[in-house]
Amino acid sequence: MAVGTSAGPGDPGLFTPASVTWQMHGDPMMWIAGVRALYLQALHPRAVRGVMQNSDFRRDAWGRLMRTAHFVGTTTYGTSEAAERAGARVRKIHSMLTATDPDTGERYGVDEPELLLWVHCAEIDSYLHVLRRSGFPLSDAQADRYIAEHRVSARLVGLDPHTVPASRAELAAYFEAVRPELAAGPEAHDVDDFLLRPPAHPLLVPARVLLWRRVALLAYASLPPYAHELYGRPAPAPAVVTRRLRVTAAVLRRIPARLRWQLPPKHILRAMARLGPQARPAPHKVRA
Repeated sequence: MAVGTSAGPGDPGLFTPASVTWQMHGDPMMWIAGVRALYLQALHPRAVRGVMQNSDFRRDAWGRLMRTAHFVGTTTYGTSEAAERAGARVRKIHSMLTATDPDTGERYGVDEPELLLWVHCAEIDSYLHVLRRSGFPLSDAQADRYIAEHRVSARLVGLDPHTVPASRAELAAYFEAVRPELAAGPEAHDVDDFLLRPPAHPLLVPARVLLWRRVALLAYASLPPYAHELYGRPAPAPAVVTRRLRVTAAVLRRIPARLRWQLPPKHILRAMARLGPQARPAPHKVRA
């Protein structure tokens, strides 16, 4: 079922241009939020083990980030059929994957509801936290609406929507309950090391130091304090982090949106072509 109403004659998709999600996910700070989500997800030992044992994360972490971005773009801006297909593909892949606990020998499926829920909540919390903290205009009620809308994306990956947090209060209660299960094990530190120093062609190493490392450090700094404690690496004072997020957002948001949206696979431009120019994502539409 779609979240809102159509902005034109085409299929508006599962979220629709009337949703908070439609407006938020067009913001360039989503990329930093995505890196924050990777850091946070890695703190659940069973969840991150499922990733590390079933993919070549060290060689293809960028590919994983891009696949996640493609899934988010398809489910947000694609047709209902495309979103359902993307969800079915994810569920099928997850149903075939298992991981092994090295301490107990237990073998478990990566599609266990508790693991899917952790990944989902870490993503939604990261998207919402980074965008709001960087100045994206969103009231508390609209933030609650955003979280509730993503019961749709939870369903797509195989969760029962009624078991998924639908407000800031419910999301905070979930994180409080799951905290005792979190730890920065070897896999989490592998993720941290990779995100700080991803493999790069020798000619691109200066760009990695100048640009990517700043993105990774800012994403890490925006994590909650308990995450910094678990990783054992301090972060700047919260006020400093907020200022850096806002400065970064101000720079990125000055890049013309149509130029940013030209990057493949052009989800937003295709949605606007399908629904009309009035479907263009914009922060002021959330306020409206």
